Order: sequence, then structure tokens, then C-alpha cells
Amino acid sequence: MTLRTMLRAAALLAAFSLLVPAQESGWIRMFDGKTLNGWKANENEGGWKVEDGAIVGRGPRTHLFWMERECENCEFKATVKLNHGGNSGMYFRAAFGPGWPKGYEAQVNNTSGDWRRTGSLYGISDVKEQLVGDDTWWTQHIIADGNHIIIKVNDKVVVDYVDAQNRFQKGYLALQQHDPGSVVHYKDLMMRPLPGKR
Repeated sequence: MTLRTMLRAAALLAAFSLLVPAQESGWIRMFDGKTLNGWKANENEGGWKVEDGAIVGRGPRTHLFWMERECENCEFKATVKLNHGGNSGMYFRAAFGPGWPKGYEAQVNNTSGDWRRTGSLYGISDVKEQLVGDDTWWTQHIIADGNHIIIKVNDKVVVDYVDAQNRFQKGYLALQQHDPGSVVHYKDLMMRPLPGKR
């Protein structure tokens, strides 16, 4: 086998690994660390770049949707970093379209003027305490199982909520770039479909 053939085979294997579960446990990699393949901005497309293995949002409001599949019952997690005064969010069961998405938002906000802090189920079950510092990496993990929503920050459950209104039942996963003063970084983006409540 020539070196060229080996390199081509390795590239094909790497591409295939992004399409199959990351582990036996069913996690799916949403981001290859190099491109925005599979992602689509609802507006201001230039607000999203890949830098040093992370998706980075800057500039005017824009939302970046993962278009590969929708979430009905799923887990969604990422490693996140946000600048001082920045504001962002991780949307789930969201509808693709311009403006603020219709869907649930797990807030990403440590020190902006909005009192709803990181880990909030925005406008539904809000966290007032600042849980993480500016310009540091942390993990945010969402579990949406029927109308039961759990949000974890650095593996600590900060929201455990049953939405009796069943506001949003199915939709896309998305990232928010809130405003020109915000700079947000996302990496290790993963999702896992769940069978739903029995």
C-alpha cells in the first residue's frame, strides 16, 4: 500500500468516525474541530469561525444550528468559554429561522447585564448565582427527556424541571452569539438521542 493510499484511507476513516457514534454509548460528535460542516447560521453567517479547534461566535446576533438531525429526546453537551460581559446560549428543540429561535435555551452568561446566569433554562427555571468565571472553560450538559429537562454545569445539576406546558417537543440544536460585545467558544460538542419516556 502506498503512502498516498494510506493517507486517503486514514482520511476516509476519520470522516466516517464523525458520522457514527463517538462511543458505544451512542454519543455523536457534532463538530470535527476544523470546519462548520453540518452547521448553518440563521443570519450573520460571518459571525461564526473555527479557531484552534473551537467554534467561535463574535459580532452581531446570530444563531448557529446543527442541521444533521433534530432532537426530540436527547442529550446535548459542550465545553464552553465566554468573555467578561458576554452572553450566549445552547438551544435545544429549536426551530430554524431568523431572529431569536423558538425553542428551549440553556443560558450561557456569567457576568453580562442579564441576571439569568449560566445553567438557567431561560425564562422558565432561572439560575441567579454565578457558577463559573469569565474566560475559563466549563462543561454544560442538557438532558431533554419528554417534558423533563435537566441542565448540568461542570457535572452539577443546576436545573431539574418538568415542563407541564410541554412548550417545545422537537427541533434543532443551536448555539447563540448574542451581541457585538460577546465572544463565545464552543468545543467537544456532542449529542445523544434518547428513546424517550417509557
